[in-house]
Amino acid sequence: MTRLAGFLRDRSILVLALLLAALVGVIAVIRPGTVTPDWLANTLLFAAPLGLLAGGETLLLLTGGIDLSIAAVATGAAYLLSSNTAAIGTPAALLLGLALGALIGLLNGVGVAVFRVQPLVMTLGTGLMTEGAMVVYSQKIIGEEQRIPAAIVTLGSGKLAGVVPVDLFLWLPVAALLLLGLRRTGLGRLLYAVGDNQAACRLAGIRVWRVLLAAYLACGLLAALAGIVLVGITNAADLSLANVYLLPAIAAAIIGGTSIFGGRGGYGGTIVGALFLTVLDSLLTLLDAPEPIKQILYGSIILLLAATYTRLTD
Repeated sequence: MTRLAGFLRDRSILVLALLLAALVGVIAVIRPGTVTPDWLANTLLFAAPLGLLAGGETLLLLTGGIDLSIAAVATGAAYLLSSNTAAIGTPAALLLGLALGALIGLLNGVGVAVFRVQPLVMTLGTGLMTEGAMVVYSQKIIGEEQRIPAAIVTLGSGKLAGVVPVDLFLWLPVAALLLLGLRRTGLGRLLYAVGDNQAACRLAGIRVWRVLLAAYLACGLLAALAGIVLVGITNAADLSLANVYLLPAIAAAIIGGTSIFGGRGGYGGTIVGALFLTVLDSLLTLLDAPEPIKQILYGSIILLLAATYTRLTD
């Protein structure tokens, strides 16, 4: 058992990948013929926005932080894009949506890194502020045309040759940047160091506030990007568009092996975690579970998996 625990500890992503394969196997047994190339393509398509949101959370969890404003930022970016495309054009509306992510990310970063506000409190506050601002904004533009650009619809829901989701061509470069950035760059190593021992980093002369500011800015931009992909999938923007993604984004990072106490984990496990949660949601949908039961089962399985996975790999 000791040797097995050591094997699993050194190959944490493998553990989650095996669980993902087992879950796919359960779907194949329960509903024969479901697991097809088209189903796999749809799974990857719907996992992309969750993977982008979870990427931002991974960066912050590595520092010992968290961001509860990502759902509001994603929704706000999507809403700004759809409501301004007709008036100012797609490129400008796209930049406007990303600017919202950068702004909220900077506010979170300044609050946490400079004024040392507890991340949970700071990001909850900015999330509520963003939601309120979007409500006021929506009331002021009642009656104005809202349009999702065709390019964004293609990005969110299109498939190359009818098989490969187009949003993978956005998610894959972002994933590569995060994977390489965390392991091969000075900033990536500093994120781990800050999460492991922030006080020691300050004593060593590291400007911790800059590291945290960069992490929160990146998280805000990834949240806005996820919102833009999500509105392409749904082809409609409303003020609750990304609300259901908040807890799954955090859960994907945690069950992927990133510690909530900082200093341990990575985006590789988060990718598998996002795929696992997407497949889990697909399974519960196939079982025609009522929404309340679905939420109970979804939450219970996530808690059980996170606890078991943590014990195996701790």
